[in-house]
Amino acid sequence: MKKILITPRSFGKNNNKPIELLKEKGYEIITNPYQRIMTQEEMSVAIRDVDGIVIGVDPLNGEVLKNAKQLKAISKYGVGLDNIDLAYAEQRGIIVTKTVGANTGAVADFAVTLMLATARRMVYIDQECRQRNWAKVSTIQMDNKTLGLIGLGSIAKAVVKKVSGFDMKIIAYDTSPDLEYAQKHNITYVDLETLLQESDFISIHLPLLDSTKNLISSKEFALMKQTAVLVNTARGGIIDEAALLSALKNRRIWGAGIDVFEAEPPSNDEFLKLDNIIIGSHCAASTFEAIDAMGMMAAENLINSLETPLTDR
Repeated sequence: MKKILITPRSFGKNNNKPIELLKEKGYEIITNPYQRIMTQEEMSVAIRDVDGIVIGVDPLNGEVLKNAKQLKAISKYGVGLDNIDLAYAEQRGIIVTKTVGANTGAVADFAVTLMLATARRMVYIDQECRQRNWAKVSTIQMDNKTLGLIGLGSIAKAVVKKVSGFDMKIIAYDTSPDLEYAQKHNITYVDLETLLQESDFISIHLPLLDSTKNLISSKEFALMKQTAVLVNTARGGIIDEAALLSALKNRRIWGAGIDVFEAEPPSNDEFLKLDNIIIGSHCAASTFEAIDAMGMMAAENLINSLETPLTDR
């Protein structure tokens, strides 16, 4: 009997079909007992005798994977692979898959929500109203502004569709430009410096790689408009958090909507005291619809990886 470890807490939570799909194959299922992201030490123990794993953002670096002597397949519940040592997996012949497209709409929704809520100071206004402070708060609009997309993959393209009613000028920075799509949607590719200088709203849609680590730091914040709104629904680590904290404290930018941090919750409690940041719990993809789609795709990917003969791979 093949043994499967499932770490994402939302896997099969709303709809049991992904779990039933795995059980139909006769797999023994082990779930995350901690109701949080597992530590490296916990993962190293849990992974020892499993054949496959459905993984969220828990660590799957080389130190963890070396304990998984039977592991044949890793099914990412999502699309970001930065928590997986891909080189080690390839060396061991472990198949790695991801749920491409399953949460695209949900993350794009959340990115646009953060833009609007940050621009209009929605959380601050709500908190003040709960203190019976009915003072008017002047904010900024999205209409006819410039949106800068750092990365123009599937989620960013969904954002383009969702903001179409705001008549925004859209510019993008990407090392692999999709020129046909950009021409069709009147998007102009620019370098990163130009994007930061010209954008009223900046939304990050990149994977976390060595080349994107701390891509947005003090130098980049200095280029932004004082009325700029910065949104990150991609990965923590792309923004230098010390530089972000300084920019927010000093009102260098209008505000930020941040769903992802290097450590979650953020290690620096100073973020929690600011009124010009909206913080998410890495929940941009957490809609019922996206959870169900990711669960089914992750289960199907895992089954395909485990059941496909080596000669057919």
